[in-house]
Amino acid sequence: MPAEQPTILATSGGYKPGLRTRLEFDRLAHHAVDLSGVSGRAPRVTHVGTASGDQRWFNAEMDQAARLAGFDFSHLNLFTMPNHADPEAHLLEQDVVWVNGGSVVNLLAVWRAHGLDGILHRAWQRGVVLAGVSAGSICWFQGGTTDSFGPELRAVTNGLGFLPYANGVHYDSEERRRPLVHQLVADGSLGETHCTDDGVGLVYHGTDLVEAVAEVRGKGAYIVTAQNADDGGAAASELRLEPRFLG
Repeated sequence: MPAEQPTILATSGGYKPGLRTRLEFDRLAHHAVDLSGVSGRAPRVTHVGTASGDQRWFNAEMDQAARLAGFDFSHLNLFTMPNHADPEAHLLEQDVVWVNGGSVVNLLAVWRAHGLDGILHRAWQRGVVLAGVSAGSICWFQGGTTDSFGPELRAVTNGLGFLPYANGVHYDSEERRRPLVHQLVADGSLGETHCTDDGVGLVYHGTDLVEAVAEVRGKGAYIVTAQNADDGGAAASELRLEPRFLG
């Protein structure tokens, strides 16, 4: 069952510690399923772990979390070769594509080498909900901030661009994220940038931001735009959005 319109859920969350497993899917991941509109059967969710090199041990932990959640769960691995003969056919059968975190720079390079950028765009247009955390959030935008190059955060500006904004993740938990976003927006390296505290997600229908949602109370989302400073130079302005708690 496809979503009624192209839908993206870009997050800084989606997991929580498990009771008998290391992790479980939290409210943001379940909200991605809700956005798909699936009913009457187990939701088909595929995990794409390219950003962390398709680590099989993590895939196994995701499988445990998916069993607890009641998902019809699968993985699209690209290392060392695609594990599906026809990745496009596999993705078009899904209700949700969930992209895990890691190196967004490596993710983008590998996806483009395999033509996954075009495949994911077609899936999005067909109503498959695209969702993910951290690198799995930034990838849908024009760019954002990343530690893919090393410990010092840098800009990445070659995202897939499905959404015509930049993206800032882990906005409240990594102290260098906010000032770098402001700097990059002020100097024009990034355009309008949509940011999430840990535990917050942003819902887009088409390219329109329609809602901020949260699995943790008290967290925020933010829109950062450029403005003229009092001295005539460049500055950045930040608008806080209050998310709807998914409780």
